[in-house]
Amino acid sequence: MAFSFFTEELAIDLGTANTVIYMNDKIVIDEPSIVAIDKSSGKPIAVGIAAKRMHERTNPNISTVRPLRDGVIADFNAAEIMIREFVKMINNKKRLFSPNLKMVVSIPCGSTEVEIRAVRDSSEHAGGRDVYLIFEPMAAALGINLDVLAPSGNMVVDIGGGTTEIAVISLGGIVADTSIRVAGDAFTAEIQEYMRQQHNIKIGELTAEDIKIKIGAAIPELEETPEPYIVKGPNLMTAHPVEASVSSPEIAHCLDKSLVKIEGAILQVLEKTPPELYADIVDRGIFLTGGGALLRGLDERLTNKINIPFHVAEDPLRAVARGTCIALKNCSNFKFLMR
Repeated sequence: MAFSFFTEELAIDLGTANTVIYMNDKIVIDEPSIVAIDKSSGKPIAVGIAAKRMHERTNPNISTVRPLRDGVIADFNAAEIMIREFVKMINNKKRLFSPNLKMVVSIPCGSTEVEIRAVRDSSEHAGGRDVYLIFEPMAAALGINLDVLAPSGNMVVDIGGGTTEIAVISLGGIVADTSIRVAGDAFTAEIQEYMRQQHNIKIGELTAEDIKIKIGAAIPELEETPEPYIVKGPNLMTAHPVEASVSSPEIAHCLDKSLVKIEGAILQVLEKTPPELYADIVDRGIFLTGGGALLRGLDERLTNKINIPFHVAEDPLRAVARGTCIALKNCSNFKFLMR
């Protein structure tokens, strides 16, 4: 017990697109989930924002790796390096000794036992002594101050980078849920494909993501339509540089296929929901969290399609991270919510 003074507690939202880490109720890391590795030595060169700047701009000696794909660890070694480097960054900022780490990490509700083990192992190898895991929809519900322990139904739709997590929560448990691999990354890929097919321009992942953030929409008619985005890139046929103007309604049209899949998944979970909880959800509405919730007009589109009010949570991007932090702080009360 003499060394318990050096125990640090971290709440980690290990996302496909971004990793957010809370310590002592404060965000200490909010960085892209990406690591740049020297191919010859296997050592990390950069992590987070610095690595993202190198993405799609590297030479043959450097590879940029996104360790998570579709919400789960795709590259075990890179995930371990990334978590370890983020922990080092915290230690440098806070000037701490290398502490015993207690971690609560959020994971998709559709994770298999193998995927769950991969997250736990990566966290332990990166220095975690006590590692607890919490499902993302439960963490999102905690993060937006829903009473997850009450005997009433709350429904959360968390649209992250790799997965959309949909869950109905009551009495501290997930009653009905699904996890589909259609989310922010799928939106980005669809924008790239659209630019190839409709405008004959080849664009990278970072440009497609920027288009999504600046003018992305779920419905063609918005109250405030953003200015068209000017895209520059090589013509697919001639390789000459060209420019194209892309509008918000175009992006709404291009994302339609993915959004229809999300609507279908929401209806599927509602079908599995017991009638009493269904009535609670109709009264309260459904809560949208995750980066995908920031897509313009998404709440309006889903409300019209499903006939239940949808609400975009406050600061939806960090809802899961906030909830993970709440679970960490109240570990004794919420231990049964974790694995």
